[in-house]
Amino acid sequence: MKHWLLLGLALLTACGRGVPDGARVVVAGDSVMAWNRSSGQSLAGQLEARLGEPVGDVSLTLAKVAGGTGPLNIPNQLRGVSAQWIVLDGGANDLSGKCEAAEYTPILERLISKDGARGAIPALVSDLRGRGARVIWADYYTAPRYAGTGCEAPYDMLEERLARMAAADAGVTLVDMDAVFTPDDLTLFASDRMHPSPKGSALMADQIAPLLVR
Repeated sequence: MKHWLLLGLALLTACGRGVPDGARVVVAGDSVMAWNRSSGQSLAGQLEARLGEPVGDVSLTLAKVAGGTGPLNIPNQLRGVSAQWIVLDGGANDLSGKCEAAEYTPILERLISKDGARGAIPALVSDLRGRGARVIWADYYTAPRYAGTGCEAPYDMLEERLARMAAADAGVTLVDMDAVFTPDDLTLFASDRMHPSPKGSALMADQIAPLLVR
């Protein structure tokens, strides 16, 4: 039953995915990016409203960076995509449920090394940069469901490694959503206390849109 529920959720959030001809901005990644798509208020929808232009969206719930098949793999989402800007996230589903160091350390290493130079994330970003795209990586906020628990640790480490990756390339920008999200403000989160509400997706767009202005 759980399998079918997850499949149904994935199919629901798949609606509206695609890249309009000539789109200079494309959003990719996992459910944080895809959430609120059915109401037109996902991150891509919010960016469209602010920029006044079509924004591509290939993000999908349950997608992973170093796992998943088809569009449930974030590098696959971006295969053949050419755009001036790629806005993405990733890693939460790779790390899902891994809150002990012995569990998450090898996964973090597969995603991105301590120096930010190696792993599935730097490989993806390097590939996008090689295609001429500039990359905005939206780092995760702390969700109320996990605030104050040991599950915060791997995401803090992920942020530190992403920051080192971004510091090494002027064409890569890390946007720290923890700087504007607070887990105490439940209006920013969906009822699951993990994904963004429409207000949360709007707040994400407020941080990213100014970076995309022509």
